[in-house]
Parts: sequence; C-alpha cells; structure tokens
Amino acid sequence: MPELPEVETLKRELTRVLIGKKIKKVEGNFKLKLTGRKIVGLERRAKILIFKLDSGYLLVHLKMTGQLVYQGRSLMITGGHPNPPAGGPHKYTRAVIYFTDNSKLLFNDLRKFGWLKLVPEKDLPKYIGHLGPEPLSKDFTLKKFEEILARYPKRKIKQLLLDQNLIAGLGNIYVDESCFLAGLLPTRIARSLTASEIKKLHQGIIAVLKLSISSGGMVLHLNVYSRGKEKCKRCGTKISKIKLNGRGTHFCPECQK
Repeated sequence: MPELPEVETLKRELTRVLIGKKIKKVEGNFKLKLTGRKIVGLERRAKILIFKLDSGYLLVHLKMTGQLVYQGRSLMITGGHPNPPAGGPHKYTRAVIYFTDNSKLLFNDLRKFGWLKLVPEKDLPKYIGHLGPEPLSKDFTLKKFEEILARYPKRKIKQLLLDQNLIAGLGNIYVDESCFLAGLLPTRIARSLTASEIKKLHQGIIAVLKLSISSGGMVLHLNVYSRGKEKCKRCGTKISKIKLNGRGTHFCPECQK
C-alpha cells in the first residue's frame, strides 16, 4: 500500500513534469470537469496528492492498489502500488488525463479502492482538515507526540499510530518498521511507555520515513514488515506475524519489548 514516503516521492517526481500543463480531455470511469484547466501546483497531505488547478483542486488517493503513471514523449514516471505493471491504458486503468502537449497521466487501480475528486477551494478542508500533524513537519514535536499518547493511554501503539486524525500519513509498513527501530512491541499500550521509549519511538518514526524517502521507497530496507518467519537481521530470531485490529503486524520478539 502506498504510504507517505511513496506518495511524497511520486509528488516530487510529478512536480518536475506536470506544473503548467493544460488538460485537453479526460477519459475513464471518473466524470470530472477538467477540460481546459491547468495544473499550477502539486502538494501532498498525508497520503493524498493535491493537484492545484487554476480553479479548484484535483485530489488523488491511491488507497491499497492505486498507481499513477505519467507518459511523455521520452519519459515515463510510475508511482504508487507496483501492480499492475506500469503502462496502459489497460483493463485496470480507471482514468486517463490527456494534456495539450500529447503527454498523459493514467490512474490505474487493481481493486478500485482509490479515488479522484474534483474539489472547489472552499471544500478542501472537508478532505484534509481533520488530519493530524505530518510526521516530518515542524508540528510533530516530541511534546506534541507525548500529548497524543497521553490523550489515548489505553490504545495500543500501532492502533494509535495508524489513526490519521492523530498523525497523518503513517500506514502498516512504517508503523511496524518504526516500532522495530524503537525496540517496542506494537502491542504495547500508550501509558506503558516510559519517557525514553516515547522519545525513541518519535525519533524512529522520523528516521524511518526519511530513509524511505531518500531511497524512493522502503522495499530494500524492511526489517520486519512482510518478513514473517524470516530471521531478524539484528539478532537472528524469527520474525513474528500477528493480527492486530485486523492488520497484519510484524515484530521481532527478541529485539522489541
């Protein structure tokens, strides 16, 4: 599932090629009145891409299996879920935005959970106003993190970190990896954490996200996520996988306490 680092990487890559382009037409399942509009900016809030138009915004959420593919004359940029294979249009293509310079942007989605929404400026807060602080923003201070944990003392760490209303952009992968880096079991409840453990978790979240963004994705650096029954890279113990609030959860029973 594309999470904050994948969406941030995609935003940076698309910013290089899309700013200033004018939309010629749109095809697909999404009936969007985009013809004639120009892309004047590109931002990200949590896992949502925000295309700023000369009038309003186009919001894109890739959800579980969404993928954006830009096709220019001699350049292709792909971001989001790795499947289906980049390219198209094909049977998983839900929308195609054609630009006046003959380049195009495809929205592919294997399971149809992702969405595109055309939103007037006045309605933007309805989609992003409820989101918590970005983990890599100046608002995500240690003090702010302590306040969030103190507000929900009985919640398990993973449940709390996945709540987009509290912290924006973290998903299954990066919560598991952050907990590993901090040496904490994701099943621990918030009030059980000591001050030093809270600091380690705060630092771990930031470090994991920065590493992933700098490398364009976490796949090569996974320590626990999707490595159930494999040996821990640090101590050699088998990685455990459990269900926690319906989510597959990975941890090292030796390195995490």
